[in-house]
Amino acid sequence: MKTWAQALAGALLAALLQQPARSATMEDGYELWLRYRALPAAQHAALPRSVVHAQPASPTLQAAVAELKRGMAGLGGRSLASATRAANGALVLATPANAPAGLNLPWTELGREGYLLRSVKLQGAAVTLIAANTDLGLLYGSHAWLRAAQTGADLARLELRSSPKVGLRLLNHWDNLDRTVERGYAGASIWDWWKLPDIRDARYGDYARANASLGINGTVLNNVNSKADSLTAPFLAKAAALADVFRPHGIKVYLSARFSSPAELGGLKTSDPLDPGVRAWWKAKAAEVYKAIPDFGGFLVKANSEGQPGPQDYGRNHADGANMLAEALAPHGGVVLWRAFVYAPDAKDRAAQAYAEFQPLDGKFAANVIVQVKNGAIDFQPREPFHPLFGAMPATPLALELQITKEYLGFATHLVYMGPLFEEALRADTRVKPQGATVASQVTAMAGVANIGTDRNWSGSHFDQANWYAFGRLAWSKCEPLQLRSVPMLATPAMAVTWLATVAPC
Repeated sequence: MKTWAQALAGALLAALLQQPARSATMEDGYELWLRYRALPAAQHAALPRSVVHAQPASPTLQAAVAELKRGMAGLGGRSLASATRAANGALVLATPANAPAGLNLPWTELGREGYLLRSVKLQGAAVTLIAANTDLGLLYGSHAWLRAAQTGADLARLELRSSPKVGLRLLNHWDNLDRTVERGYAGASIWDWWKLPDIRDARYGDYARANASLGINGTVLNNVNSKADSLTAPFLAKAAALADVFRPHGIKVYLSARFSSPAELGGLKTSDPLDPGVRAWWKAKAAEVYKAIPDFGGFLVKANSEGQPGPQDYGRNHADGANMLAEALAPHGGVVLWRAFVYAPDAKDRAAQAYAEFQPLDGKFAANVIVQVKNGAIDFQPREPFHPLFGAMPATPLALELQITKEYLGFATHLVYMGPLFEEALRADTRVKPQGATVASQVTAMAGVANIGTDRNWSGSHFDQANWYAFGRLAWSKCEPLQLRSVPMLATPAMAVTWLATVAPC
């Protein structure tokens, strides 16, 4: 008699043998959620045949139009023509500079990055309007329209307005300059530093497309346990090449900065943040960085933690160190992301150390400093209460740091969906106000430690892509109501792998 396991194995083998040979077209996960497979024929009539947009188009608008055309080629098997006049079924991309008169759109409510999708009549033609104040908003709106088409929305009756609830939405890559990845389980670093800046892998462009589709607008290229070399001219040129690829997709480049760089690179005798020579060195270095990357985002800093150098080495505090860097970046519009993950081997209570060091400094950080706080007080534990700094620093901008890679949740081995953990952290009530004050209400930025590498499927498995996706969508919405329908990611007549995420309000 066959056991149930033998019976199941036999059934699966039979199902696989019945499938046609499709090795050349089997899913490898590379396309992520930008997988524009043909919709049922019955839905093709609702798909557009043209897209109306401003001319000449900026690089960002070109990216939006290119994504729409790529999507239509897959979803409907047809080309999407660029047009100057709207016809029935057209997509119309509009900003205040070129919007048709009489639409009475809520431009102010959309902000710089928000968008509106609306089915309207223009001069007798039934069209879908993608409206935004900027070309970046149009890019986000174009991705939203493609998402709606993929998930079965009624494209003839669209009404969707969305704006990000978090200003900075970043990936943090713990990638080393030798292409090893700390807590990486998906191959080597995708940044091929040896070939940059001259050779730019096509994968960089697809990385930018994927992040833009989620609304992620920044990426820290190198590990928080940084090397001073990342701020040298050769590596700045390499980072600048990546910034050029990412810029049309609204993504700024950030770098992890080693606090002792003035001594290591500049030959100074100290890296004391109150030393005039050290402050001058950082100002000169910031000017050098912005000359290479005019829209550089800023520095991420891990200081006085796990052996990393920092201001406490000189009897200074975290505000002294962060404000020195903020002073250097401020003329260029850059920000400092100063991590609150600190602990010493002799700490009496590791869970309390960050609170003890940072809470008394509330209100003492420069305006362009964001204190980046992990979701919990220890270190990305599988179960952990929210970090007590949330709610305790009302005068200081805070970023929530989440870990997309599964350091303590099974590495590359276990199947774990992180969305509920992220949501739980955002929804946690800090209890600093009688009416409630969630962690989400306390943050102005969100950072996710990336799970991305050179594996063909980006994240080590098809399923782990969902954690990258969930982070991006939550960083945009701050866990406001967000319904994501089941989307086929890997399908044969015998098997389908789908993602389903329902995010509750917080």
